[in-house]
Amino acid sequence: MMIYLKLFWEFFNTGLFAVGGGMATLPFLYDIADRTSWFSRQALADMIAVSESTPGPIGVNMATYAGYLTAGIPGAVIATIGLITPSIIIILLVAAFLTAFHDNKFVNGAFYGLRSASCAMITSAGLFVAYVTFINNNSNALRIQWHALILAAVLLILTNFVKPAKKLHPVIWIFIAAITGVIFKF
Repeated sequence: MMIYLKLFWEFFNTGLFAVGGGMATLPFLYDIADRTSWFSRQALADMIAVSESTPGPIGVNMATYAGYLTAGIPGAVIATIGLITPSIIIILLVAAFLTAFHDNKFVNGAFYGLRSASCAMITSAGLFVAYVTFINNNSNALRIQWHALILAAVLLILTNFVKPAKKLHPVIWIFIAAITGVIFKF
């Protein structure tokens, strides 16, 4: 029983202080490996490999894996709950705060400013993806990927202006684009 409390506490602290995503949990996991005999640094390297290759957030995957190595399936559940509990508490506190102050002009002004900042970040990410997709700079010479550009134009026209094509599910279009990319090798 004591091992479960220790697992919860260690991963609660990790979830509380590892701000910045799953990779931010690594220093905490190295510290846990050094202070306890739950897993070695070599096992931690295996955890990273498994966590990166499985779907889901890497921090949660690593907590689940570390908990499993330490105390089996109950340990995996306890470690995962310990890691996500601080986030849930913080989200509930922020939601309560925002509910209490949703009519406040300063809070509304802050969110109005955040809209434009998040729009800029999304636009930047989209432009980067477009650059990587449509321009090949592997040979230190910028080269437009015409086949990718033509595929994007055809898909844009089909999905926006051809009525039967507009009714197809987006996953079908993703599949078509992927198959076309494999066929034309881009």
